[in-house]
Amino acid sequence: QVRLVESGGGFVQAGGSLRLSCAASGSIFSINTMGWYRQAPGKQRELVAAITSGGSTNYADSVKGRFTISRDNTKNTVSMQMNSLKPEDTAVYYCYGELYDGMDYWGKGTLVIVSS
Repeated sequence: QVRLVESGGGFVQAGGSLRLSCAASGSIFSINTMGWYRQAPGKQRELVAAITSGGSTNYADSVKGRFTISRDNTKNTVSMQMNSLKPEDTAVYYCYGELYDGMDYWGKGTLVIVSS
């Protein structure tokens, strides 16, 4: 079992920045990939960014150059710095962790609202 707790969402004006963090607890040594998905109203959940235990990263095209994902394996956290935010970044952001056996776990989500 893995528990993921997000923090850092909020309200920001377009062009601003926010930093999301996610703390993992439980069977943390079983976690391979961690990352963030988001779901905007009326849209499907989409991958935003992911990082493996070895540090390889993957980003959605829409956030490349603006978002940076990082991971601290000693603190069992994953963070995402979001810069140059746009109204279309408004969504609920979910932290996820994928275990080496393929199972995945999700946080409850944190809301990000970007005003124009």
